[in-house]
Amino acid sequence: MKNKIKDFILLFIGSVLVAVGTYFFLAPNKIAAGGISGAAIIINNLIPKLPIGGLMMSMEVVLFLLGIIIIGPFFGGKTIFCSFSISGLILIFEELFPKVQPINNDILVQLIFGVLICGVGMGIVFNQNASTGGTDIIAKIINKYFNISIGNSLLAADIIVTVAATSVFGLNVGIYSILGVIINCTLIDKVINTLNTYKQVAIISSEGEEIKRYIMDVLERSATIYYAKGAYNNNESEVITTILSRKQFQQLKQFIADIDDRAFITINEVNEVLGEGFTFS
Repeated sequence: MKNKIKDFILLFIGSVLVAVGTYFFLAPNKIAAGGISGAAIIINNLIPKLPIGGLMMSMEVVLFLLGIIIIGPFFGGKTIFCSFSISGLILIFEELFPKVQPINNDILVQLIFGVLICGVGMGIVFNQNASTGGTDIIAKIINKYFNISIGNSLLAADIIVTVAATSVFGLNVGIYSILGVIINCTLIDKVINTLNTYKQVAIISSEGEEIKRYIMDVLERSATIYYAKGAYNNNESEVITTILSRKQFQQLKQFIADIDDRAFITINEVNEVLGEGFTFS
């Protein structure tokens, strides 16, 4: 239950970032950087009476059903939560901050800020085995069946929207939209890789028993024990190996420093861990 609450908190944080980046940075400059939000910006420009948030909600239905059927109901449920959170937040922004204007005349700066904010938010959402809806669902399907990274899958799905943006808003804005899609897709892969980076730690210490208890009781992780013989003195030593998050590693490093400043520790970065105690999503 605690993990589920944490998941939905992260999903909401990601949704807030996507809504803020879209409404305050991309939409005022008519930058359709892919996705349903980009399509909504294009339609809103053609028919201003149709609100961006409402358009996004209405275009999600078919893709929701597609995601639920192909990827599964759990993915679909979390995606619905994210999508309606984003659309709802944008509708609220439209009521609280109507007719938002570009912050300044530098479209490139606003593009970068908008895409960075959206990209981080989308990376957080994808990392929770969900999507923000729209073309993200198509990207997730491509990722599942063709083993292409989420970022590259999204690039393939969003290129149609950027071409439409070029025809509606002109070549200048279209180029910015294409640049935004490329930055966004690259950033999403980077965020996902960063969030999934773990530390593989190997420890040789005279306080091995205390370290093992700390790993299991405090960090709530397991460990594997190997035995190695040193080449210098032929003494056999116990090698404790474990895989930890970056935060857990910092805790363990401080604990070892406090009890044995002569401990020998090697650390490797691991980009993905599957199996008991870790996710398969």
